[in-house]
Amino acid sequence: MALAIFDLDNTLIAGDSDYSWGEFLVQQGKVDGDKYREMNEKFYRDYQKGILDIRDYLAFALQPLAQMSREELSLLHRQFMAEVVQPMWLPQAVSLLQQHRRQGDYLLVITSTNRFVVEPICARLGVDDFLATDLVVHNGLYTGAVDGEPTFREGKVLRLRAWLANSGQNLEGSYCYTDSINDLPLLDVVENPVAVDPDDSLAEVARQRGWKIISLRS
Repeated sequence: MALAIFDLDNTLIAGDSDYSWGEFLVQQGKVDGDKYREMNEKFYRDYQKGILDIRDYLAFALQPLAQMSREELSLLHRQFMAEVVQPMWLPQAVSLLQQHRRQGDYLLVITSTNRFVVEPICARLGVDDFLATDLVVHNGLYTGAVDGEPTFREGKVLRLRAWLANSGQNLEGSYCYTDSINDLPLLDVVENPVAVDPDDSLAEVARQRGWKIISLRS
């Protein structure tokens, strides 16, 4: 049994759930539309360029969670899953997960998106576990603060190593599937790095290093 690690956004689903959640909040009138959309676009462009300041982004993106009750957020997320995430579903990604299950591999998603947004998505994918950016909760409400290390760039590796220390899993024969150059630190620690519909920067690195490149969309 090997550990199979998957990025979520633009890898297992055809879109970015974090960015799309922000757009969804604009559409639902839950945030200041024009200003929020402008900042959401800016941060997403920074992410695509590999220059995102994750702390600045999280300070922006998590604030709306602190302004709504858990009940309201739960209702919104169910709508988000039906209207936004469902169209992103990739049958070939589901098949890839099933392939690793048949091999007896352990399926682990590691995503920089926060736990609130991704937990229902990971549950639907049926993975064994997931690591996401964790959130501080006080008196049952999100505070808008991050709990611990964000799962972003080198933070994914730090969180993975902490998870390995407690899980009984190891990196022997391990896989990592991702689309993003931001995940280069994670790709470097597994035995079988795979670029999935990669961005231009990751595609170049994958070609230079002879890594496998696949598409889950074609």
